[in-house]
Amino acid sequence: MSIHTTIEGEHAPDDFALETREISKHFGAVKAVDELSIYIPRRGMTSIVGPNGSGKSTLINLLSGTLPLDGGMVIVDGLGLHLVKAHETPDHGITRTFQEVRLFDQISVMDNVMVVLTDRRVFPALFERAKQSHRAKAQSILESVGLWDKRDSLAMELSYGQRKLLEIGRAMALDVQIYLFDEPFAGLFPQMLERIKGILKQVRDDGRTVLFISHNMDIVRELSDHLIVLDSGRLLVEGEVDEVLAREEVIHAYLGT
Repeated sequence: MSIHTTIEGEHAPDDFALETREISKHFGAVKAVDELSIYIPRRGMTSIVGPNGSGKSTLINLLSGTLPLDGGMVIVDGLGLHLVKAHETPDHGITRTFQEVRLFDQISVMDNVMVVLTDRRVFPALFERAKQSHRAKAQSILESVGLWDKRDSLAMELSYGQRKLLEIGRAMALDVQIYLFDEPFAGLFPQMLERIKGILKQVRDDGRTVLFISHNMDIVRELSDHLIVLDSGRLLVEGEVDEVLAREEVIHAYLGT
């Protein structure tokens, strides 16, 4: 099987940034994602909700190449991918953050961003001569996420919320079209939560595609333009936020009532 295919889509090319066609991921007998077909609008924010074990994080892992597909296809800008490779996702205009923050703890906050802006491999990046434009971009990113004053601190010295900010800043440094955020608001104090909400709004306002997972329904209602509800690895319903959350099957699946 070819690992990629050019797709003649039925939708206008600007309608959707990303779609899936019957993608699957199985862990033994467990169908974490089960022949799932969804569309992610190019503009605005899309959120994914569902009960624990519904396949939300697994879906993000499949879209970002963190886990291999067991079947189906991911389509990005007309290119159908049967095999999504994590190191190639920026070339397809995709980046992500993780529920468990992943940073280079032993290097500075500034160097964590510089790694992304220069060579994407960590060790060559540390020895590559950085251009002034790289440093200016890194400063702009760190200022935008509120970490410029921490630029010389080791990443391991940051608080939990600051680590979230740095990971988001590293994602922003890739300057791609599609941003996948896995539980960006989990475990945050209100002040930090508001800061991250503001950053995601700015990414959206810059014309980028934002997809995020959250259990906080107040945030989902506030930020989302499009809502996808998963249940047992399958699409339960999708559409406008208020309409979807009012559906009886969503209330039953998500709230257990």
